Amino acid sequence: MYLPIEPQPTGVQGWLAAATAVEAQGGEAHNVVIDIADPLRESEKDAEIIREVDRFLRDHRRNALSGVANTIFPQSLRDRHGPEHFYEVYRDRVLPRMKKITRDWGRYFDRLTHWKKVQNGQVTIINPLDDLVRFMREQVASDRTYRNAYEMTIYDPGRDAGKVSNRQCLSFLSFKLTDDNRLLLTVMYRNHAYIARGLGNFIGLGRLQAFVSEQSGAGMGSLTCISTHAEIDYGKNTRDGQVEGWSRAEALVLLAECRKLNS
Repeated sequence: MYLPIEPQPTGVQGWLAAATAVEAQGGEAHNVVIDIADPLRESEKDAEIIREVDRFLRDHRRNALSGVANTIFPQSLRDRHGPEHFYEVYRDRVLPRMKKITRDWGRYFDRLTHWKKVQNGQVTIINPLDDLVRFMREQVASDRTYRNAYEMTIYDPGRDAGKVSNRQCLSFLSFKLTDDNRLLLTVMYRNHAYIARGLGNFIGLGRLQAFVSEQSGAGMGSLTCISTHAEIDYGKNTRDGQVEGWSRAEALVLLAECRKLNS
């Protein structure tokens, strides 16, 4: 069982097409597959849809698109501190603050850049993203290039096995180099909430892919997302006297408005 979506030119178009297809399935679908030709491209219509979704999330007291995108790739840190130093700034300044205000949510970039490696009884800390970039850079510059050796896992049995809630949704990333050294990225989601997270995720993934492309010397290729479970998420709760979230009807109105902006 799978739900293939016609390939789309941009991340916004990919999100809207996939969300519309999931909506047509009754708001829930499995193995939703979408390919985005240019994850960084943004048309005027895309910009309008981004503003509409961001306004909706903020009005309903949920994380804005920038916050969701930054969980995967903190673009502002990279812009301010450069490709070498933003890793340590994230770990020393940003992550400690996040740990005070969230449980384990929002730390995909932590998992991409900080793992413990045990070898011969010794524990060392490695940065998988930096290692991948450095290895790919060497390969792109060499006469003989390994094209299928770049993968990163997000799922961590030590932290995630046995948990039934507050688990990571993004599970795995696979980078590939084509014969002409364009970089492809395929990602797998355990669960994909298309209203609260979908568009922000596509933005963040595109920025991550662009970073790897830029730093390795590869060209930018397409982004493919496989959501093993996808939903038009909804639900409300009250916190500190404030209502957060949205109803199913409100979610459908948002999608209808985005399609109208796209017409």
